[in-house]
Amino acid sequence: MTDNNEKHKIVIVGGGAAGLEIATRLGKKLGKKGLAEVMLLDASPTHIWKPLLHEVAAGTLDESEQIEYLAQAHRNHFRFRLGRMEGLNRQKKEIYVSPTFSDSGEELIPRRTFSYDTLVMSVGSISNTFNIKGVAEHCLFLDTTAQAFRFQKQLVESYIKSHAGTAADKTLSIVIIGAGATGVELSAQLHEVTDLLAVYGLDESSDVKLTIIEAATQLLPALPGKLANATQQQLVKLGIDLKLGRRVVEVTGDAVHTHDGEIIPADLKVWSAGIKAPDWMKDLDGLEVNRINQLVVDETLKTSDDNIFAIGDCAACPWPGHDGNVPPRAQAAHQQASTLSKSIVNRLQGGKPVKYTYLDYGSLVALGKYTTVGNLMGNLMGSVSIGGFIARVVYLSLYKMHQVAIHGYFRTAMLTLSNLFRRSAHAKIKMH
Repeated sequence: MTDNNEKHKIVIVGGGAAGLEIATRLGKKLGKKGLAEVMLLDASPTHIWKPLLHEVAAGTLDESEQIEYLAQAHRNHFRFRLGRMEGLNRQKKEIYVSPTFSDSGEELIPRRTFSYDTLVMSVGSISNTFNIKGVAEHCLFLDTTAQAFRFQKQLVESYIKSHAGTAADKTLSIVIIGAGATGVELSAQLHEVTDLLAVYGLDESSDVKLTIIEAATQLLPALPGKLANATQQQLVKLGIDLKLGRRVVEVTGDAVHTHDGEIIPADLKVWSAGIKAPDWMKDLDGLEVNRINQLVVDETLKTSDDNIFAIGDCAACPWPGHDGNVPPRAQAAHQQASTLSKSIVNRLQGGKPVKYTYLDYGSLVALGKYTTVGNLMGNLMGSVSIGGFIARVVYLSLYKMHQVAIHGYFRTAMLTLSNLFRRSAHAKIKMH
């Protein structure tokens, strides 16, 4: 299906934090005025801010936090198409989208072709299993909303099965592999869930064993050692078993095997040890990629093709003055979407692209209701460690910045108030 409309066609692939923000910005600036045709493609009909997926997995996130792409597109003057990109023809300036099937296998939407004048790749990242035996077959992942909901369903079923079991087999063992922000935040969230279940009378926290396995000798390598140690102490206080300096060599149906020969029993196994861009991106019609499939971009976020840009986790963006690239964080995706939207507007007006400069505002890790730790970066104050209530407020403000970018200030304020009232009347944990 190729559109013959003469308007400049902007196609955005991937509706994560970066993709949805830039689609919304360009829809308001160009689509509303009829200056361009803006289209967003995503394999899911709804959006959830990726840093919140651990709350989805634990069942503690309110479902109202989901954003319907079609509704967002209607309000902000861009088009949404459901589908998964499978190929690219740079000469014809076309992308190919695979068919969409129902759960029963019925073809709902046939294979399609969309043409573009400007293509923005923002497909995010997936877990990097490093080809470790059994990981793909036996671990759960939190790369997408669908995976997070799948984990939440298995979690509830496992709790129910554990609760109904005999004393000999009642303990539920959950092993999280990887002690980055996702793994650490998920462990604290799951501990909070076990407390809630005890209140509801379904389970007791002593019947759930939480374990984190990490190859490095420190939690949270993105944080300074002092904050990582503070986080470690908090997790130990919660009774979470930390196995640091342990490299996973195999995962089976009921256990995780480490390099030193230890076999750790596990009913549920979650993989959160590293990321990469989707494998199909290394075959995108000759576009340059790095070893983890990210599209290599320059300081204007342009790939090796003048008409194709990349933002978010799927982009290998240079970070001047540092050894590596810009880290795959939500704040980077937010900044890149803002910069590239200005460049594309300039592009249509014959102007120059805007150079992207990553501003590191620090790292924050939320440990559920227990605490939040992190460090803030600033030109005037350097690096400042924060924790507790202040850190929690700053952590929540990052999400509010994302909401403001896609909803505006008034709608974000109304959604925040609505959620406050809803949470006071509904259960704190999803049990279905």
